[in-house]
Amino acid sequence: MEKELYLAAGCFWGAEHFLKQIEGVTFTEVGFANGNTPNPTYKEVYTDTTGYAETVHLRYDPLRVSLRFLLEMYFKAIDPTSLNQQGEDRGTRYRTGIYFTDSADEPLVRYIMSEEAKHYGLPLQVEVMPLANFYRAEDYHQDYLVNNPTGYCHLPVELFAYARNNRDTVTLEKCERYNLLLRQLSALAEGETDTIALMANTAAMLHDTFHFWWTGFYRVVGDELLLGPFQGPVACMHIAFGSGVCGTAWQQRHTLVVPDVEAFPGHIACSAASRSEIVVPVYDGDNVIAVLDIDSQHFATFDDCDRHFLEQLVVLLSPA
Repeated sequence: MEKELYLAAGCFWGAEHFLKQIEGVTFTEVGFANGNTPNPTYKEVYTDTTGYAETVHLRYDPLRVSLRFLLEMYFKAIDPTSLNQQGEDRGTRYRTGIYFTDSADEPLVRYIMSEEAKHYGLPLQVEVMPLANFYRAEDYHQDYLVNNPTGYCHLPVELFAYARNNRDTVTLEKCERYNLLLRQLSALAEGETDTIALMANTAAMLHDTFHFWWTGFYRVVGDELLLGPFQGPVACMHIAFGSGVCGTAWQQRHTLVVPDVEAFPGHIACSAASRSEIVVPVYDGDNVIAVLDIDSQHFATFDDCDRHFLEQLVVLLSPA
């Protein structure tokens, strides 16, 4: 399982060297992103007339490092209030930007941006947008500081050691707990054919392991979702198709990760204490028969680690 991200952080020589030190980053390359000319060269981009930003394309394992951790590290390597300048490097090619290829990442990226902005008295100058295009830079720019250890870099050397020595222990520990839970539930589900009984124990095991605010299921009954087995406070009993996070996940037939429920269009406030949510459809063949709904009292609780393991977990609930 791998995901990708494109980060503009000033001169890409130092930015790549910094990002490649982070455990869980599996690939890096440098190039030019979100410009308006085909196949740009470094010399053309250097003129600041092509619209491109020097950018690091990275791939990462979300079961070892989360998007949130990567962006927290990214902000340590930039001045997010500086427009078109990092260190002594000036020009639009040195602007900062977060360019995503998975639209599901956008809500979390924007939430993290809003949290980061609280630390500054100035507006952030970091672009957040989908990746429009990316062209790999010439070979001599790749791994520049590996091949030229004394070469120019606008970042302090200490920052590279910081990246090497900091692991995303939150994600690593969470994924270990999910792995154990998945094995336990698999053993419990073996031979059991009653889906509601499995839902009840699944909700209890998840709730007991992670202490979420609300953990449970809504079952598809006719043209609505009806409350099923759950752990937590009193909840909404009926949810219409396409309504709220649960009804939308049913309608769109895929997992929804919501870092801030108040920002989700049409959110149904079953509990004012809920701050973030993940909803995973449960299938019987091609049909959605229920959704697993988990709420947290904290913002941005859920990520790709949760998505990965919960999608595996609900397979065990299929009547087949």
